[in-house]
Amino acid sequence: MINIKLNKGKSIYFSSDNHLGAPNSSESIIREKLFVSWLDIIKKDAQVIFLLGDLFDFWFEYYNSVPKGFTRVLGKLAELSDSGIKIYFFVGNHDYWTRDYFTKEIGMEVIKKPTEFKINNKLFFIGHGDGLGPGDFKYKFLKRIFRNPLFIFLFRINYPWFGIPLGKFLSRKNKILSGNNIKFTSKENEMLYHFSKKQLKRKHYDFFIFGHRHLPLKIELDNNSYYYNTGDWIKHYSFLHFKDDSLELKYFKN
Repeated sequence: MINIKLNKGKSIYFSSDNHLGAPNSSESIIREKLFVSWLDIIKKDAQVIFLLGDLFDFWFEYYNSVPKGFTRVLGKLAELSDSGIKIYFFVGNHDYWTRDYFTKEIGMEVIKKPTEFKINNKLFFIGHGDGLGPGDFKYKFLKRIFRNPLFIFLFRINYPWFGIPLGKFLSRKNKILSGNNIKFTSKENEMLYHFSKKQLKRKHYDFFIFGHRHLPLKIELDNNSYYYNTGDWIKHYSFLHFKDDSLELKYFKN
């Protein structure tokens, strides 16, 4: 468990699912600039920022190469980190394949699995959210392959000029960027809702926070516990704001 003591007047922010780089550079840069504008605003009171995965539509670190682009957002994150703001980067299913670039160049702490945090007196369970909950066996099978150390090694020994375009192609084939067909029907159809309910049987958490679903959600669980989803920066431009032991779902309007 990671403990955070939030200073008086300070806030914690959560966001996810920017999918920068998709569907193309010209459309991606518009969303990237909006996200950087948001980072510029929240830096005034942010003590901690959680990026809960899929910041990039595809990210793969070779031994001496990283994907081109994203200068604005990487530079801004480095600026915030240098100013003393703690940034946790949870890898998603589209940007899982990190090594040490974000840590060495930006100062972000990279986390590859759901993790418990105690913030003041509140207990959080935080992660990207992919592959959790019942069902979705096809994805869970593919996840085991794509996160297998041997597969990652074999992909990494390819030349970047081949591997990066291939990775971008596979990434776009295996998700729906627009989110137009991602709809909330009921909490009973939300896998992360069921996952959170199951976790509560083992231990109490005040908040479960995930991304991945591209839906801004607040769902009440049992015993004064809540599941939140951060939504995305494609359609909703949503985020979570924690201050004074209160968590709120908000939307960015530039």
